[in-house]
Amino acid sequence: MEILEKAKRNIENKGFLEINTPDIDYVVEIKRLKKEKNAVILAHYYQIDEIQAIADFVGDSLYLAQKAAETDADMIVFAGVHFMAETAKILNPTKKVVLPDLKAGCSLADSCPPKEFAAFKKEHPNHVVVTYINCSAEIKALSDIVCTSSNAKKIIDSIPMDQPIIFAPDRNLGAYLNKETGREMLLWDGACMVHEAFSVEKLITLYQKHPTAEIIAHPESQAHILKAASYIGSTSGLLNHVKNSDKETFIVATEAGILYQMMLDNPDKEIIPAPAKEDNTCACSECMYMKMNNMKKLYLCMQYELPAIEVDKDLSKKAIVSINRMLELSK
Repeated sequence: MEILEKAKRNIENKGFLEINTPDIDYVVEIKRLKKEKNAVILAHYYQIDEIQAIADFVGDSLYLAQKAAETDADMIVFAGVHFMAETAKILNPTKKVVLPDLKAGCSLADSCPPKEFAAFKKEHPNHVVVTYINCSAEIKALSDIVCTSSNAKKIIDSIPMDQPIIFAPDRNLGAYLNKETGREMLLWDGACMVHEAFSVEKLITLYQKHPTAEIIAHPESQAHILKAASYIGSTSGLLNHVKNSDKETFIVATEAGILYQMMLDNPDKEIIPAPAKEDNTCACSECMYMKMNNMKKLYLCMQYELPAIEVDKDLSKKAIVSINRMLELSK
């Protein structure tokens, strides 16, 4: 018990367990723990390569939410960010859900504070609230229906045209959906720092070097990036497009973690990350939160079953309504 208490205090201070693990083969140990604890590892496409390689399921937000809803594992290990693990816990209130780093948050979710959004919603009482899944449990509880980038158009199209809609939290995705659906949804002013980091000037320069390349982009990107793209789609949509395309070179405007799976699927194609405004280690746009998880933290969170994600029962009951509506429409 003393070790467990020390571990909990460690997490409170740092967000993850900090324990020396000399000479440990993380791949072997993670596989052992997975079997021993009847655990399932869910990983987002934006995770580091090693985590994607060892995960049971790798996917976008919709796919991972569906897998979380279907799992019969005793422990769900979510290699992603906080709102994803929180969604898994809402869908599995009796199961243990752990996240390698408790401080792996989301700039988009943070851009929509619950108190401010509740006040905004109150100002527009006749609006249906549709929220992108990249938001907190509190925001999901204030929503009528949740969506992902892969099913957002389908969900919005299911709502009568004369019904006013609030769309939150991503203004870029909302603006794109307004164009796609012919709506005039009221947009919350939030954004993902990763998808706002692309430089259109650098993109043009890169395209001039690769004139036969196809530019593809995630709809969370800014409008000037989307205008340059010949294909716009969700994370899974981008992967499928590249796999099925006759083109040989692609410039990809989304978080760089997608390149791992994209290159596995298309070893003979050239995959180039769209350039970021700021110079960094990979000249691409990476989510610092997604990259907070690593193999050591994954191993430790499975070994000690910490940090564990908890969601208030009443909040969970409210939030699951909007999530289940999405899952039902996505069948």
